[in-house]
Amino acid sequence: MINNVVAKARVAQKEWAKVPVRTRAAIFLRFSKLVLARQDQILDVIQEETHKNRLSAFEEMLDTVQLTHYYGRHAAGILREHRRRGAFPIFTKTREVYRPVGVVGVITPWNYPFTLPATDIAPALIAGNSVVLLPDEMTPKIADLMLELMQEAGLPEGLVSIVHGGGRVHGSDLIQAVNFVMFTGSTATGRLVATQCAERLIPFSAELGGKNPMLVLSDADPVKAAHGAVRACYSNSGQLCIAIERIYVVESKYDEFLKHFVANTKAMKLGSGNDWEITMGPLISEKQFVRVRDQVNEAIAKGAKVEVGGKVRPDIAPTYFEPTILTNVSDDMELGRGETFGPVVSIYKVANDAEAVARGNDTDYGLNSSVWGGAAAKRAAEQMESGSVNINEGFSAGFASHDAPMGGMKTSGLGRRHGREGLLKYTNSQTISVQRMVGIAPIGKQSNRAFATLLTRLLGIWNKIS
Repeated sequence: MINNVVAKARVAQKEWAKVPVRTRAAIFLRFSKLVLARQDQILDVIQEETHKNRLSAFEEMLDTVQLTHYYGRHAAGILREHRRRGAFPIFTKTREVYRPVGVVGVITPWNYPFTLPATDIAPALIAGNSVVLLPDEMTPKIADLMLELMQEAGLPEGLVSIVHGGGRVHGSDLIQAVNFVMFTGSTATGRLVATQCAERLIPFSAELGGKNPMLVLSDADPVKAAHGAVRACYSNSGQLCIAIERIYVVESKYDEFLKHFVANTKAMKLGSGNDWEITMGPLISEKQFVRVRDQVNEAIAKGAKVEVGGKVRPDIAPTYFEPTILTNVSDDMELGRGETFGPVVSIYKVANDAEAVARGNDTDYGLNSSVWGGAAAKRAAEQMESGSVNINEGFSAGFASHDAPMGGMKTSGLGRRHGREGLLKYTNSQTISVQRMVGIAPIGKQSNRAFATLLTRLLGIWNKIS
């Protein structure tokens, strides 16, 4: 089945690549307006399939609007050809152009089922490619609605094909057929994707797991940091690759920070449904619920202390787990070093800023970091081993800065979303050079030595003036 879908996408891509970039990009300006106009419908479907609270669904919709509008406005400038310095001035004229890679396979997870496929598909299409999308099997409706809106905005049929069933069922077949793979998911699965792409020598980009740290440093305001930690840790019920799961607090700020963070967590409005004031909704599935519950129970059994939360709440929803703060967490606990992907955060007291940075970087992951403070935070930010660092914010400032690249270091991924990198990765750069008047070789009966002497003199002159 996948082979037939990709074959049709390949035919459609050949014609699409001939369409001017500005025409392709204009579709996504219209799409961004449609998403805003139809937001209530979109939010309802997102919530139906993911159970996230309405504000988290709105943030997902808003990210889609901002990113597609960004590429709609700026893609033509990014993709325009560029003059490059030729081998020899006057005689060599060189330009760089960007060619689409062909058919792009996009594999997306369940946690952000609208914005992740939309914001991967948009730059791939604007760059002149076609796309075959494998959305997660738990979120088929929102993927279909996304494509419906793209086509309503003017996208020709056949350029985006959706194959339902998820990456587990169709992922390997897709990788064997396409020219480029964009994958978002776990690090373990990312390694498998990387291996299969390497066997075919096709490029891929991957945003993978995270165990993201937050640092509350010596010149931080612990009250403001405690307020920001609620959003940083519990947005989308913690089911967010860039959410905070570890907090390191300098000793002088620890007690006040913990007091206010516990109080803020207790004040959250827990619930399920479309009420805009619900702070956190349920987890998406029984599988995710069990993962979070078991990690917390194992940590408690090994000596972790529950400062708040730690309980299941079937009175709210079958997969509801309370927002949870733990202390006395150690590395021998799965929750200590493994990704939880739920509303659970562990807090650690550290002696000073240097220890906070060192502990924050002590992980195989490197997706996002959050640092709180003044001058200390600015210094620490440049020492963090993560693809994005947010100062006095959890994750939104960096992720929503769509003109800047976003992605992971270490085992948190390869390649980048957003900005120039997020568009150009869907292209092959091509160098076209024109040699005029004389060639780069001995002229006529000129000896090789005479040619080398002449070239040496010319290069000496050129290097002085260039």
